[in-house]
Amino acid sequence: MAARDVEEEFKDAHQIVAPPNGDANEMLAVGQEDNMQGQMEEFLGPQAEYNEEEEERKYYRRKRLGVIKNVLAASIGAMIIYSVYMGLLQMQLILHYDMTYREVKYSNLGLKDIDRKMLRGINVTPILGLLYTPILIRFLGTKWMMFLASGIYAFFVSTNYWERYYTLVPAAVAIGVAIVPLWASLGNYITRMAQQYYEYVNYKEEHVQEQKKIPKGACHKYIIIFQSVFSVIFHLSFVFAEFPMSLILNGYILENDHVLCNVKSCGAEISGLIPGFNTTVLRSLPQSMKLIIVESVLMVFAFISMIIFLVLCGAAYRPTEEIDLRSIGWGNIFQLPFKHLRDYRLRLLCPFFIYSGLEMLFAITGFTLSYGVCTLGLQKLWLLIVVYGLSCSVFSFLSLGLLSLPRWVCLAGGAAVHWVLLVVLMVFSPPPQHLVYEGPLLMISVLWGLGTALNKTGVSILLGILYAEEKERLDFVYTIYHWLQAIAIFVVYLWSDLPMRAKLAILLATLLLACYCYWVMERRIAKKERHRLPRIPRPRHKVKGYRYLEEGNSDESDSERSEEDDENDDEEQLVNEFGAEDMEAERQDVGAQGADSLRARRKRPESHQHGGEDSHVTEGQRG
Repeated sequence: MAARDVEEEFKDAHQIVAPPNGDANEMLAVGQEDNMQGQMEEFLGPQAEYNEEEEERKYYRRKRLGVIKNVLAASIGAMIIYSVYMGLLQMQLILHYDMTYREVKYSNLGLKDIDRKMLRGINVTPILGLLYTPILIRFLGTKWMMFLASGIYAFFVSTNYWERYYTLVPAAVAIGVAIVPLWASLGNYITRMAQQYYEYVNYKEEHVQEQKKIPKGACHKYIIIFQSVFSVIFHLSFVFAEFPMSLILNGYILENDHVLCNVKSCGAEISGLIPGFNTTVLRSLPQSMKLIIVESVLMVFAFISMIIFLVLCGAAYRPTEEIDLRSIGWGNIFQLPFKHLRDYRLRLLCPFFIYSGLEMLFAITGFTLSYGVCTLGLQKLWLLIVVYGLSCSVFSFLSLGLLSLPRWVCLAGGAAVHWVLLVVLMVFSPPPQHLVYEGPLLMISVLWGLGTALNKTGVSILLGILYAEEKERLDFVYTIYHWLQAIAIFVVYLWSDLPMRAKLAILLATLLLACYCYWVMERRIAKKERHRLPRIPRPRHKVKGYRYLEEGNSDESDSERSEEDDENDDEEQLVNEFGAEDMEAERQDVGAQGADSLRARRKRPESHQHGGEDSHVTEGQRG
């Protein structure tokens, strides 16, 4: 009995006793689940405070600010790297020109001969730029091409720590290789930023959402603004390039009585740069440690420029667009710059491209040395270039007038200013060592900077306007532009020993020819004469070798291939029809033969392995 009582008590202890108010607890649990479900739906569902249009507007506003950041970063990066390059090159050439510096520090090197070869590498190598520039830009991308070119300029700065033939000359050749790709990438990049800004402003338009071509003239105002901003910032490089000269080297230069003692005449009457210029220009040699500090500071700024291009500059194209640009085939990329010269607009602008290179280098070398230094002395060299650079920068704002004026105003105004100055310089021959001519020479520098600003900014804007809707052609167009500028720089390098009036006559003739050709171009455009552009083949992402040339021929233009396209379409339609009939007949044959066709399918892999013998047997069995 006792054991039975213990067992019953143990069972009673393990029984679950229903709590009081059990129904109420169940209702409470169900209510909590409903409350949690309602909170989840409220959290995951559409928010009452969320405004989709407002968020979209904020997103594209950030995109537009990013484009402005890209333009400023590219402009500042180019300004810094060219300030470093021109400042170091100027200081290096002055030091190496001094006979005492060469004999004391590098008596057995022959620095003067090294300088000649170095300048030859910088000026001659860009002639080949048309052959490789489009391939480099499309292989690396626009942004990475700018970064790589800035790295080459930084490499040139680093070679000055150890001045030897095997360091200076290869670095100069590398600079010559990078000049045309850098400038073609910069022109392409600024124009692409204008196109992107238009897309982010008009993101609701149907053609923007479907990534179609931009309507004609839609982004012209952004091209004008962005190219003007780039020109304003970049031309400050002439100002900052004179800091090493004005702050460091100017204190070591001798007085004019010694430097210009053998100079008899200046300006239009001389031949070469400065005949009779003394080969000793330094009062004392700068300390090596001071030169190393200057070069180190320039190296730091070169690295800053590289970082700006790498970090602050965004991509010029979408990733899919970059792939499409490369996928037309490297053979076509190599040929297309030459074929774009079929466009009469580009051909007629070639004289202006050449003049743009001639006049800027003449301002820095011909006018500054043969007129300025010859008259005022070497100590005033930095002042003439600073005034010229400030003038170029400030007057670049005038190109914003193209927002309301015809596009020919900018180029015509710059050409008119330079025409007057060239005529004046033909008869202007100031005597040496006469500081009274400082005012007129500075005024000529200001006016020449005005003409340079209008010409260079006007040409860049004009190219962007003419090809604004052809974003896949921009790298080819800007490559031709800067390649012809490089040829003009090579011409200036060759004519250094010519008489000054001969140089001015070449400039004047080139300017008049450029104005005439530009007038012809505008007249043909006004008559709505069709221009001829080479057809860019469609991207082929899985192409091998050069088989794409069989189907996509870039030699023909868009206007010439209409009849061929119609014939190809008819042939493809016939092939498709016959192919459909054959497939239908094969299906009927398969349904009628049944087991024989099944057996033939099973034996087909074996027939391929045995050289097709079993397939002939199968066909014999069918017969």
